Amino acid sequence: MAEKKKYITHDDLRNHNKPGDLWISIQGKVYDVSDWIKSHPGGDTIILNLVGQDVTDAFTAFHPGTAWHRLDGLFTGYHIRDYQISEVSRDYRRMATEFRKLGLFESKGHNTLYTLSFIAAMFAGVLYGVLACDSIVAHQIAAALLGLLWIQSAYIGHDSGHYVIMSNQKYNRIAQLISGNCLTGISIAWWKWTHNAHHLACNSLDYDPDLQHIPVFAVSTKFFNSMTSRFYDRKLTFDHVARFLISYQHFTYYPVMCFGRINLFVQTFLLLFSRREVEDRVLNFAGILVFWTWFPLLVYCLPTWPERFLFVFTSFTVTALQHIQFTLNHFAADVYMGPPTGHDWFEKQAAGTLDITCVPYMDWFYGGLQFQLEHHLFPRLPRCNLRKVAPVVQELCKKHKLPYRSMSWWEANKLTVRTLKKAAYQARDKANPVVKNLVWEALNTHG
Repeated sequence: MAEKKKYITHDDLRNHNKPGDLWISIQGKVYDVSDWIKSHPGGDTIILNLVGQDVTDAFTAFHPGTAWHRLDGLFTGYHIRDYQISEVSRDYRRMATEFRKLGLFESKGHNTLYTLSFIAAMFAGVLYGVLACDSIVAHQIAAALLGLLWIQSAYIGHDSGHYVIMSNQKYNRIAQLISGNCLTGISIAWWKWTHNAHHLACNSLDYDPDLQHIPVFAVSTKFFNSMTSRFYDRKLTFDHVARFLISYQHFTYYPVMCFGRINLFVQTFLLLFSRREVEDRVLNFAGILVFWTWFPLLVYCLPTWPERFLFVFTSFTVTALQHIQFTLNHFAADVYMGPPTGHDWFEKQAAGTLDITCVPYMDWFYGGLQFQLEHHLFPRLPRCNLRKVAPVVQELCKKHKLPYRSMSWWEANKLTVRTLKKAAYQARDKANPVVKNLVWEALNTHG
């Protein structure tokens, strides 16, 4: 005789959201992840932000088909009595299934091989320009090449962090450490920690670390209330310094992007020296040590200190193109307050992203991230297939009357600067910023 099903409601599920008692539901079945969270490959943040909810869409987005069988050992025996699926979620899951049947998640093309070959060629060019040439022009060309190398290497690190780009997980891990830690000086552990949280809480002002740039930038006047970052677990203080800097953020935006790499170095060391549990901390330190060995030695090979400074400045400035791209994808999109929720996965991703229109032969330059919505909906989808699925995603957005923003690089820059400018003007109000800004926010909200 078949065992009778046991049921709980969504309200019951919401009560299981405390350490040691962490439950989630996937397709109406309830799972206890209290112990699994400690060994979850994506880290604990991504689970803690969604416990007590149905997470089917998020699970579908982040996990391969092979991960579903692992759920059996976490099943509590309970089902959700009032389990319902919205039409948007139904269509999203159907779309993901169709892409899987077409083999789009496994078909990776030759992008990785081409990019790695390009990186190797650029590195050889950098070495030749610095070691074999005496001309300052050659040295500057080498610096620009190095900046472009860092951009392309970051894309390899990004891809390998989302899906297996090599023949197996071990080689994939090596690719992460080489492309991230060794070549760029940015810890893959730091990237995973922040990037997974960003994907999950896309454009949540208090949960998405990619929007939390106080005291330098603020994309919304809600930051003027000194909110608490739920990711960093600290207050984002809007003081006199923050007010001054943000008041001119539409002018400082591009100059700051030129030195954005320094912030990534700092964030890497802050994490690796913190008390947080860091996956492969020793390997991450080793990779960072490799970078801080070869890069200073390379710079020191230049004949004079002015040339060394100019070399570093140029290489950092070139990477500003990538930092700008990352902000274009989100700064001008819709924002919201509070934690992510499992029932509106597609809607939140569509609202919080902005695509960059470009011709196919420029896809290499953007690393696939010009298809930002497509990437957020299907982070495991190899970049070579993002252009293929874009029309399907656009049709689904149209069907459900959801935003699908796609504009040129120039238009996205104008919109981003306009967003920063609006917030900057509000920051200049020293009389009664909170009351007046809330009124302004209500009339001019973009989230």
